[in-house]
Amino acid sequence: MLELPLSRRELLTRSGGSFGAAALSWWLGQDLQAASAPDFNGGLHHRAKAKRVIQLFMNGGASPMDTFDYKPELKRLHGQKLGPKEKPEGFTGAVGAVMQSPFEFKQHGACGQWVSSVFPHQAQIVDDLAFLMAMTTKTNVHGPASYMMNTGFMLPGFPCLGAWVSYALGNLADNLPTFVVLPDTRGLPYNQKGNFSCGFLPAKHQGTLVNATSKTPIPDLFADSQYQFAQGKADKATFALLQQFNRQHAATRPDDSRLEARIAAGELAAKMQLSAPEAFDLTRETKETHAAYGLDQKETEDFGRRALLARRLLERGTRFVQVWSGPQGAVNNWDNHGNIKTELPAIARSADQPIAALFRDLKARGLLEDTLVIWTTEFGRTPFAQGSEGRDHNRGTFVTWLAGAGVKAGTSYGKSDDLGYQTAEGATYCYDLHATILHLLGIDHTRLTFRTAGIDRRLTDVHGHVVHEILS
Repeated sequence: MLELPLSRRELLTRSGGSFGAAALSWWLGQDLQAASAPDFNGGLHHRAKAKRVIQLFMNGGASPMDTFDYKPELKRLHGQKLGPKEKPEGFTGAVGAVMQSPFEFKQHGACGQWVSSVFPHQAQIVDDLAFLMAMTTKTNVHGPASYMMNTGFMLPGFPCLGAWVSYALGNLADNLPTFVVLPDTRGLPYNQKGNFSCGFLPAKHQGTLVNATSKTPIPDLFADSQYQFAQGKADKATFALLQQFNRQHAATRPDDSRLEARIAAGELAAKMQLSAPEAFDLTRETKETHAAYGLDQKETEDFGRRALLARRLLERGTRFVQVWSGPQGAVNNWDNHGNIKTELPAIARSADQPIAALFRDLKARGLLEDTLVIWTTEFGRTPFAQGSEGRDHNRGTFVTWLAGAGVKAGTSYGKSDDLGYQTAEGATYCYDLHATILHLLGIDHTRLTFRTAGIDRRLTDVHGHVVHEILS
């Protein structure tokens, strides 16, 4: 019988004696150390506050001075030409005059956070949120900025935050994906699937895309009904045989993480045949819950459905869920170049009520005690008009909020300048946001590394500090 070349695992196993056993043990330990799930109370490097994360990403660049960052100077200086004379890199049009916000701002809660009229529902929960008021980034271009906010780098090929969390902490349940992505049903965001990539990490840590409105949210989980021979016991027998072939094949290729990922995906799919139908079935929720999330309204139904599904996945053991608002392109997202007065209210309304409902739901169920909620976008928008009433891209400053486990409720950190054009105090990059998120998960961002191409890479590159000012 033809024998295939020995793998490293087989060579070490057959070498016998204490040396072979010790070497194998060390190699496996190194390979699996970061992927194994640590004790939650201890965390990976220190005591954890959170064990699961939900990230709400507003795709396109949500305008800070029209949502959370009140700037009365814009009203006083409205119409004056105070912007740069030459068009900055990444701007899509000429710099116009200062433009006041067309929306009314009021202070809300005991913390007195300013919120505009486009977010009436989130305004009601500000006392539970912590705001980073001076977020900034390095680019005015959607693709690189979205990569940076998701992966810490402006170029493709790097693992996203969800993949790093999966790699560091592993799964909470073995019958659902560890990292789930719920994109806008109208399309994927800028960079397409690059925002959910595992990069150079083992392939099993990439995000699992779920189509929340499809009859089959995860395709090919079950055999097509027209193929009766592939149902029941036959399906299980076929799966077992395929897994046997896959494992024999993978044993000779231990360095190919894609093979292990496919094997793991097959095993997970078999378990999800039992767990997924129940988890994805929103009809099990009450009418009151549907109404709270806005599933009975056309404007909020899509985001509300995905927000509710995110809660169901979190409470059933998914560790990291990312919910996107808006596809790529010129419409139906937060990229409001044409008319901020008409474009922003529509996209804001689609997400506002579901986000507030999700927060309250998590809190009522006790999930907020160990769940971290993050609201963010890739950059801000200019205080200067683009055209007559639009706003252009602006990397200078924007807003992010966090809530839940380990977060100091009703606080804010940082400040933008009087126009909301650049940061003024407490500038916070994605590195700092990521470092803070990892810290709450019990991870030291400087110690979470993966060696590739001779470099010990990390999510925060060579930067980042934990923003303790917003932590409890």
